[in-house]
Amino acid sequence: MPYVTVEMLEGRTDDQKKALIEKVTDAVVDTTGASREKVVVFVEEINKNHYGVGGKRLID
Repeated sequence: MPYVTVEMLEGRTDDQKKALIEKVTDAVVDTTGASREKVVVFVEEINKNHYGVGGKRLID
């Protein structure tokens, strides 16, 4: 049973997340031969307050 975790900054719509889950599932099925019903995709959204680049938070 393949498990895939996608971490990304918050702000995507539900439709975008739905499409992402569908396409990631397709990619796993196509490349591993796993059955579609066994592929698990987790979408973890990172709060922009908790993410920084170059010593600064993205929201600053």
